Amino acid sequence: MNTREEKRHKVISALIAHQQHIANVAKQEMDSAQQQSNDYGANVDRYDSYRTKMMRARNMYARQYAAASSSLRFLNEALRMQPFDRAEHGAIVVTDKQRFFLSIGAGKFVVNDPESPTGMQYYFAISAQTPIYVALKNKTIGDSFIINGISHTIKEIF
Repeated sequence: MNTREEKRHKVISALIAHQQHIANVAKQEMDSAQQQSNDYGANVDRYDSYRTKMMRARNMYARQYAAASSSLRFLNEALRMQPFDRAEHGAIVVTDKQRFFLSIGAGKFVVNDPESPTGMQYYFAISAQTPIYVALKNKTIGDSFIINGISHTIKEIF
């Protein structure tokens, strides 16, 4: 069986790969919008809607890229953290119903796990602003909480 450190590293590495993909796509789209704007040529007039559209797209993808890069910095720091005994920022919490990584708001991601029947497990990366995070905060193994009328019991924290 994997140690707590190995499990933690596996989950965080899977989320890093997920976030890296998001960052790469945002960077490609940002560069593409910039290139399309450059290829279009000089402004025809100050109300040039095509160039404005391309620059808005580039700026949107630049914000997405910056957010993904910031998330990657936190996740790389989280790799160096020791496993947790309490549900707090940076902890991975397994309940009888779901698995959560209390970190960034990235949603559902997949972790390959040859020991599980399907060969993979789903986790949810949740930020501190979510109701689930608030319900989990400072709980320990064996504690229960109710979210959306569903009772969860914490089985593991690492």
